[in-house]
Amino acid sequence: MASASSRIYFVSLGCPKNQVDTELMLGQVQAAGHSLVDAPDDADVIVVNTCAFIDKAKEESVDTILEMAQFKDGANKKLVVTGCLAQRYADELAKDIPEIDHILGSSDFPSIAKVLKLAAKKGKKLPVVQVTETPAYIYDHDAPRVRIGQGHSAYVKIAEGCDRPCSFCIIPKLRGPQRSRQIADITAEVAALGKQGVREVNLIAQDLTRYGWDGGSDPASRPTLAQLLRSLGKVDGIDWIRLHYTFPSAFDDDLIDAIASEPKVVKYIDVPLQHISDAMLKRMRRGHSSRVTRELVKKLRERIDNVVLRTTYIVGHPGETDAEFDELCEFVAESKFDRAGAFTFSIEPGTVSAMLPNRVDPEVAEARQQKLMEIQRQISRARHEAMVGQQIEVLVEGPSQESEYLLEGRWFGQAPGIDGVTYLSDGQVPAGSLVRARVTQASDYDLAASLEV
Repeated sequence: MASASSRIYFVSLGCPKNQVDTELMLGQVQAAGHSLVDAPDDADVIVVNTCAFIDKAKEESVDTILEMAQFKDGANKKLVVTGCLAQRYADELAKDIPEIDHILGSSDFPSIAKVLKLAAKKGKKLPVVQVTETPAYIYDHDAPRVRIGQGHSAYVKIAEGCDRPCSFCIIPKLRGPQRSRQIADITAEVAALGKQGVREVNLIAQDLTRYGWDGGSDPASRPTLAQLLRSLGKVDGIDWIRLHYTFPSAFDDDLIDAIASEPKVVKYIDVPLQHISDAMLKRMRRGHSSRVTRELVKKLRERIDNVVLRTTYIVGHPGETDAEFDELCEFVAESKFDRAGAFTFSIEPGTVSAMLPNRVDPEVAEARQQKLMEIQRQISRARHEAMVGQQIEVLVEGPSQESEYLLEGRWFGQAPGIDGVTYLSDGQVPAGSLVRARVTQASDYDLAASLEV
């Protein structure tokens, strides 16, 4: 039973943005006097922070909730479900999984400490569902937070929600309209992280390049991503500042200049393109043309030395023809992005794409995904083989799981959790160290290098 000092076990699913929310909840419950435990058996309260972006994520979330529900099994435990699945399917979850004691939406998780306090009061009956219809919360640097994962790398959410009308995406309904934090607030958080030993800051939002656009109708009076990067570039202790989830049409010259000129901003740009065919981009409601994409790629490579470009594509979207897929394959082959992922279209009820005709057979979509990734695999392999013999700077993660004699790390072209790793030999240094190493071997997605100490 939840008590004045309960033992809490957390499960965090989904993207880095969700991870930040989990860390904020951890901070809240710890600040309220509760303790955190590493196993559901030891917990009084189990919290599952869910994802609902695509079908596989929803399935994983439901499976995890059901798995955690088994730990109640006669014990007087509480089960709390939060996050995007809770935001989207709160009533269904309450009906179909009666083991759930409380449901908090994607913007309601700051209430978790209050929920636990109320649950501890004998005889207090809680409302099962607490979901704000239009999410509005965004944290600030004063919010208590317990980080999980590597101590030398952290995610910082600079904005929440999204205002874009992409036809395939449910995020605006799950996360609400865009709301950006202030530059001073973000800078204060990053400065605190630097004092804690963080060396890499990963800036995240649903759309980084629209940061500040919700700050008023006058562009001259609202903050910009370029201004933010220049402010963060002055923070002591931070060595790498990485950008995730930029949008092709929102790049301007000032932003490109900031990325190119700020030494701490790593020359790594994650720019999800989704497709290249003009007809497909129109169906997806992306708001730009293939010409815009091609011009941006050319400009980024011309103006940012040694830039590493990452992207994602969607194949099998309703209406995608063989010719349009072939056009995408040709673009992937010629543009040679350093990193790329391809996903098959997932039908998301409530989106425009879910209602479109001319659906692509799932087997065809799967074959297209495999073909696209084979093209990209060869590009990635060639990129890595060209690096053999080069000296690179590597952020050390710690001992490798592959061998006790190796270290594992990442050079700036490898983002945490989504790209490959660099295996380091010929020495031992602490996790969090930035070291020089020479590339000795290359594979499709990983590198091997020798420490130069």
